[in-house]
Amino acid sequence: MNFKEYWHEIYEESEEFNSLIYPYWNEYSHSGTWQFWLIIILLLAPLILLYFTIDRKRTFEILFYGYTVHMLWAYICIPLERHGLFVHKYFISPLFPFVTNIVASTLPVAFMLLYQYCTNNNKNYYLYAVFLSVVFAFGFATVEEWMGLVEFRKGTNQLHVFFIDIVIVFIAYWFTKFIIKLKS
Repeated sequence: MNFKEYWHEIYEESEEFNSLIYPYWNEYSHSGTWQFWLIIILLLAPLILLYFTIDRKRTFEILFYGYTVHMLWAYICIPLERHGLFVHKYFISPLFPFVTNIVASTLPVAFMLLYQYCTNNNKNYYLYAVFLSVVFAFGFATVEEWMGLVEFRKGTNQLHVFFIDIVIVFIAYWFTKFIIKLKS
Protein backbone atom coordinates (compact mmCIF):
# COMPACT_ATOMS: atom_id res chain seq x y z
CA MET A 1 0.00 0.00 0.00
CA ASN A 2 1.31 3.45 -0.80
CA PHE A 3 1.00 6.65 1.25
CA LYS A 4 -2.34 7.77 -0.22
CA GLU A 5 -3.83 4.29 0.03
CA TYR A 6 -2.92 4.08 3.71
CA TRP A 7 -4.57 7.41 4.45
CA HIS A 8 -7.62 6.49 2.40
CA GLU A 9 -7.95 3.28 4.45
CA ILE A 10 -7.41 5.18 7.72
CA TYR A 11 -10.15 7.68 6.80
CA GLU A 12 -12.55 4.87 5.87
CA GLU A 13 -11.89 3.02 9.14
CA SER A 14 -12.36 6.25 11.11
CA GLU A 15 -15.70 6.82 9.42
CA GLU A 16 -16.72 3.25 10.20
CA PHE A 17 -15.68 3.69 13.85
CA ASN A 18 -17.65 6.95 14.09
CA SER A 19 -20.66 5.30 12.48
CA LEU A 20 -20.59 2.78 15.36
CA ILE A 21 -19.56 4.89 18.35
CA TYR A 22 -22.14 7.69 17.98
CA PRO A 23 -25.16 5.35 17.87
CA TYR A 24 -23.64 3.33 20.74
CA TRP A 25 -23.34 6.49 22.85
CA ASN A 26 -26.90 7.55 21.93
CA GLU A 27 -28.21 4.18 23.04
CA TYR A 28 -26.10 3.28 26.11
CA SER A 29 -24.14 6.27 27.43
CA HIS A 30 -26.39 9.30 26.87
CA SER A 31 -27.60 11.75 29.50
CA GLY A 32 -30.62 9.58 30.31
CA THR A 33 -28.48 6.78 31.77
CA TRP A 34 -27.25 6.39 35.33
CA GLN A 35 -23.75 5.70 33.98
CA PHE A 36 -23.64 9.15 32.36
CA TRP A 37 -24.61 10.85 35.62
CA LEU A 38 -22.12 8.79 37.61
CA ILE A 39 -19.42 9.96 35.19
CA ILE A 40 -20.56 13.57 35.60
CA ILE A 41 -20.39 13.19 39.39
CA LEU A 42 -16.90 11.64 39.13
CA LEU A 43 -15.88 14.61 37.02
CA LEU A 44 -17.41 17.46 39.04
CA ALA A 45 -17.41 16.30 42.69
CA PRO A 46 -13.59 16.08 42.97
CA LEU A 47 -13.22 19.53 41.39
CA ILE A 48 -15.67 21.01 43.89
CA LEU A 49 -13.80 19.28 46.73
CA LEU A 50 -10.51 20.61 45.41
CA TYR A 51 -11.87 24.16 45.25
CA PHE A 52 -12.59 24.09 48.98
CA THR A 53 -9.49 22.18 50.13
CA ILE A 54 -6.55 23.37 48.02
CA ASP A 55 -3.76 25.22 49.80
CA ARG A 56 -4.20 28.67 48.25
CA LYS A 57 -0.56 29.61 48.92
CA ARG A 58 0.63 26.72 46.78
CA THR A 59 -2.11 26.65 44.15
CA PHE A 60 0.19 26.73 41.12
CA GLU A 61 2.46 23.98 42.46
CA ILE A 62 -0.42 21.67 43.39
CA LEU A 63 -2.32 22.29 40.16
CA PHE A 64 0.88 21.73 38.16
CA TYR A 65 1.34 18.39 39.89
CA GLY A 66 -2.29 17.43 39.16
CA TYR A 67 -2.05 18.58 35.57
CA THR A 68 1.01 16.37 35.13
CA VAL A 69 -0.84 13.37 36.59
CA HIS A 70 -3.79 14.11 34.30
CA MET A 71 -1.69 14.44 31.14
CA LEU A 72 0.43 11.36 31.81
CA TRP A 73 -2.65 9.25 32.54
CA ALA A 74 -4.41 10.55 29.44
CA TYR A 75 -1.43 9.80 27.21
CA ILE A 76 -1.18 6.30 28.66
CA CYS A 77 -4.90 5.48 28.63
CA ILE A 78 -5.52 6.55 25.05
CA PRO A 79 -3.22 3.84 23.60
CA LEU A 80 -4.50 1.33 26.18
CA GLU A 81 -8.01 1.94 24.86
CA ARG A 82 -6.94 2.11 21.23
CA HIS A 83 -5.37 -1.35 21.53
CA GLY A 84 -8.33 -2.73 23.47
CA LEU A 85 -6.45 -3.38 26.72
CA PHE A 86 -8.38 -1.15 29.14
CA VAL A 87 -11.73 -0.05 27.77
CA HIS A 88 -14.09 2.54 29.23
CA LYS A 89 -17.57 1.52 28.08
CA TYR A 90 -19.39 4.69 29.14
CA PHE A 91 -18.26 8.22 28.49
CA ILE A 92 -19.41 11.82 28.57
CA SER A 93 -19.33 12.28 24.82
CA PRO A 94 -17.96 10.40 21.82
CA LEU A 95 -16.12 13.62 20.94
CA PHE A 96 -13.73 13.32 23.90
CA PRO A 97 -11.29 10.55 24.75
CA PHE A 98 -13.27 7.92 26.63
CA VAL A 99 -10.74 7.97 29.45
CA THR A 100 -11.89 11.48 30.39
CA ASN A 101 -14.17 9.76 32.91
CA ILE A 102 -11.50 9.29 35.55
CA VAL A 103 -8.28 10.96 34.43
CA ALA A 104 -9.76 14.43 34.02
CA SER A 105 -10.70 14.83 37.66
CA THR A 106 -10.93 11.87 40.04
CA LEU A 107 -7.34 10.60 39.81
CA PRO A 108 -5.59 13.98 39.56
CA VAL A 109 -7.59 15.56 42.40
CA ALA A 110 -7.05 12.59 44.72
CA PHE A 111 -3.32 12.69 44.09
CA MET A 112 -3.21 16.50 44.32
CA LEU A 113 -4.76 16.34 47.77
CA LEU A 114 -2.35 13.56 48.71
CA TYR A 115 0.59 15.62 47.43
CA GLN A 116 -0.63 18.64 49.37
CA TYR A 117 -1.12 16.61 52.55
CA CYS A 118 2.27 14.90 52.38
CA THR A 119 4.23 18.03 51.56
CA ASN A 120 2.40 20.17 54.15
CA ASN A 121 2.80 17.60 56.92
CA ASN A 122 6.24 16.16 56.15
CA LYS A 123 4.79 12.72 55.37
CA ASN A 124 6.42 10.11 53.16
CA TYR A 125 4.88 10.85 49.76
CA TYR A 126 6.03 7.55 48.23
CA LEU A 127 4.39 5.42 50.92
CA TYR A 128 1.09 7.32 50.74
CA ALA A 129 1.15 7.32 46.92
CA VAL A 130 1.59 3.55 46.85
CA PHE A 131 -1.34 3.17 49.25
CA LEU A 132 -3.59 5.45 47.17
CA SER A 133 -2.55 3.62 43.99
CA VAL A 134 -3.57 0.34 45.64
CA VAL A 135 -6.96 1.88 46.48
CA PHE A 136 -7.49 3.06 42.90
CA ALA A 137 -6.17 -0.03 41.12
CA PHE A 138 -7.54 -2.80 43.32
CA GLY A 139 -10.52 -1.00 44.82
CA PHE A 140 -11.86 1.63 42.46
CA ALA A 141 -10.98 -0.13 39.18
CA THR A 142 -12.40 -3.39 40.51
CA VAL A 143 -15.68 -1.70 41.43
CA GLU A 144 -15.76 0.00 38.01
CA GLU A 145 -15.26 -3.39 36.35
CA TRP A 146 -17.94 -4.98 38.51
CA MET A 147 -20.35 -2.16 37.56
CA GLY A 148 -19.56 -2.70 33.88
CA LEU A 149 -18.01 0.75 33.41
CA VAL A 150 -14.62 -0.59 32.31
CA GLU A 151 -13.30 -3.81 30.87
CA PHE A 152 -9.84 -5.30 31.16
CA ARG A 153 -8.88 -7.21 28.03
CA LYS A 154 -6.00 -9.15 26.50
CA GLY A 155 -4.50 -10.06 29.87
CA THR A 156 -4.55 -6.55 31.32
CA ASN A 157 -5.64 -6.40 34.95
CA GLN A 158 -5.62 -4.26 38.07
CA LEU A 159 -1.95 -5.01 38.75
CA HIS A 160 -1.05 -3.33 35.46
CA VAL A 161 -3.14 -0.30 36.45
CA PHE A 162 -1.35 -0.21 39.79
CA PHE A 163 2.12 -0.18 38.21
CA ILE A 164 1.11 2.42 35.63
CA ASP A 165 -0.33 4.58 38.39
CA ILE A 166 2.85 4.31 40.48
CA VAL A 167 5.05 5.28 37.54
CA ILE A 168 2.80 8.22 36.65
CA VAL A 169 2.49 9.70 40.14
CA PHE A 170 6.21 9.30 40.85
CA ILE A 171 7.13 11.01 37.57
CA ALA A 172 4.63 13.79 38.32
CA TYR A 173 6.17 14.20 41.79
CA TRP A 174 9.75 14.31 40.49
CA PHE A 175 8.81 16.68 37.68
CA THR A 176 7.02 19.02 40.09
CA LYS A 177 10.01 19.01 42.44
CA PHE A 178 12.28 19.72 39.46
CA ILE A 179 10.16 22.71 38.41
CA ILE A 180 10.17 24.03 42.00
CA LYS A 181 13.98 23.81 42.01
CA LEU A 182 14.15 25.67 38.70
CA LYS A 183 11.92 28.39 40.12
CA SER A 184 14.16 28.98 43.15
